[in-house]
Amino acid sequence: MTDNSNAGDADSGPDGDQEIELVVVTLTFDAKPSDADNATLLGVLSKYIVLTRMQDGCRNVDLCSSVTAPGRHLIVQKWDSDETQRTHFDSELMVEMAHSCQGLLASAPDIDLWEATSAHDLR
Repeated sequence: MTDNSNAGDADSGPDGDQEIELVVVTLTFDAKPSDADNATLLGVLSKYIVLTRMQDGCRNVDLCSSVTAPGRHLIVQKWDSDETQRTHFDSELMVEMAHSCQGLLASAPDIDLWEATSAHDLR
């Protein structure tokens, strides 16, 4: 028997599959203009993304470093829901990461929250 419960559903993708809606968070960090601060910051952020990926509800997390603005790093997080993102944002891991960044940043990080549909997760 075929399950047609998604047939004609407004949230269905082109093949009748549910679209995967994600909560995306971007965090942009600018290191102080010294190679030592940049290297230390990159180490802190690298540790953070590995630990973040292990959190419940984390679909993916990427760390990107700018080639046009040395010392600028972007973290892109993808979460299953607002609740899992909020739980992570309020977690000890975030507090630890914030403390570890003290003294390494040229300015406060830029943090933004996005709604997204992932074509990667469509089947």
